[in-house]
Amino acid sequence: MSDILCSLRQLSVTYGRGRNNTTALDRVDLDIATGERLAIIGESGSGKSTLARALAGLLPDGAKVSGEMLWPALGHPPRPGRDFGFVFQDPGTSLNPVLTLGEQIAEGARRHLGLSWKQASIRAEELLGRVRMPQPDKAMRAFPHQLSGGQRQRVAIAAAIAARPALLIADEATSALDVVVQAEIVRLLDGLVREDGMTLLFITHDIALASGFVDRIAVFRDARLVEAGSVRSVLSAPVSNYTAALIASHRDLATPPLIEELAP
Repeated sequence: MSDILCSLRQLSVTYGRGRNNTTALDRVDLDIATGERLAIIGESGSGKSTLARALAGLLPDGAKVSGEMLWPALGHPPRPGRDFGFVFQDPGTSLNPVLTLGEQIAEGARRHLGLSWKQASIRAEELLGRVRMPQPDKAMRAFPHQLSGGQRQRVAIAAAIAARPALLIADEATSALDVVVQAEIVRLLDGLVREDGMTLLFITHDIALASGFVDRIAVFRDARLVEAGSVRSVLSAPVSNYTAALIASHRDLATPPLIEELAP
């Protein structure tokens, strides 16, 4: 099996037509290695969420895609729910308000792994335990409105990994949460991808948050990939002035220096 999960070559995505045409991704070249944790960093409008949706086949109707998107490790385009899981920014929009948590998690396992409802329900309860939901047996019967925002995001993560995907995409999955819960969700994602050997695409505007646990960083600005490399190389010797500005913006009295966090 190839060490490269996905290879992007001159990938471009545009929305609209004619003079109203907007370039959301502009000739992106990027390899995503199997089993790595890759952070996609950039401000709003930089193209990072468009990249995630392009990988997942979730671009809106009318989007024009050019370039290549190859999947050497899979040998075929990823199947939604089976080969990749997607965790969105707002867990409230990811969960069905009229279904129990157990039903929503079990559905993915039943559909994509061919399990019976009983088997899928057992897996759903196990996953609720893995994402550290208190009293997983009772949580199985709960509804989304009965949970806090952080708990709903844990359930969304459990649902995303129910079918044992190769790729987990977390698109601003922590930005709607307070800093304490953010740290808990990051630790949870890190542990899950390590335990299951998944590839993680962690999309965020917060370079300090991502740098604490990912392997590589790819920085986007104005629809273009401006820099990519290991966390150590990007933080210690950024090639782009934009990356340097992002790093500098986090160096204040309340934030430990990023380079020190990388010391063994």
